[in-house]
Amino acid sequence: MGCPQPGGWWWAAALAAAVALDVAYPRHSGILYLIHPVRLSFIAARRLARPYSGVARGVLVWLAVSCAVTAPAAVALCLAGGHPVAWLALSAAILKFSASLRLLVDTVRRVASSLEGGRLEEARAAVAEIVRRPTRGLSAHLVASAAIESLAENLVDGYTSPLTYYPILGPLGPLLQRAANTLDGAIGYKTPEYERVGKPSAHIDTVLNYIPARLTALLIALAAPLAGGSVRGALRSWLEWRGATESLNAGHPMAAMAGALGVRLEKRGHYVINPRGRPPGPGDIARAVRVSVAVAAAYTLAVLTLALALHP
Repeated sequence: MGCPQPGGWWWAAALAAAVALDVAYPRHSGILYLIHPVRLSFIAARRLARPYSGVARGVLVWLAVSCAVTAPAAVALCLAGGHPVAWLALSAAILKFSASLRLLVDTVRRVASSLEGGRLEEARAAVAEIVRRPTRGLSAHLVASAAIESLAENLVDGYTSPLTYYPILGPLGPLLQRAANTLDGAIGYKTPEYERVGKPSAHIDTVLNYIPARLTALLIALAAPLAGGSVRGALRSWLEWRGATESLNAGHPMAAMAGALGVRLEKRGHYVINPRGRPPGPGDIARAVRVSVAVAAAYTLAVLTLALALHP
């Protein structure tokens, strides 16, 4: 016999509560930081994935970490299923851990504020919190580009992609996606140490983000007028430059955002997206935030509608 679950309106209420929690409490601290699934998944992956080990170990690492993260949540949800209020509270907490946007938006806004004030070193330090690339020595335009790129990519990784799996799998869906994305970030490097052991995590993350990345890019293009751009220009940039990045998914939201803003996005030595665009500045970061928030709102509404349809 399956675990009991409340009706669709409880699903909608749980997601609404999670969004409210993210807005009110974007940065975890104390015990909530210590038990955060992203933190625990990252630590476990790095400890279990021995450098230079093979693909088989990589599969086992993914299975072990994913089960360790989702199994306790599954048991708790099953026990709470017969009590809708308890289920709602637990689901909202799991969703809050799995999908977040406010902290990302706050960080890129700090980058914009520092650039506007001429505090380039401060802007470099802020953007270093959300990108892997070295930020020392980056020009103001490249710092702004890094912030916009990260905002577009992490809009998928940290928000729209987790929510995609909520109507289908319940709160465990977003949690599983977040664990997969964290595993990719922890060991999915194309380096001699982790190339083989990290390959399963990288491939699974690519599969899970494949559809959300493209849906998000489409919504970014449709929201281009909010940034003073055109839908047509954003679509053109998306279709032309979506393959510029090594990642099969990251280039889609980045290329759409570059077209929506009319800017050139560049990671030195790796890619240039929409090279005909102008170099971005702090004002473009603010416009990118406006588009991203609108896309997140539209995506959330679509997820709510689907959850109500699938769970009457």
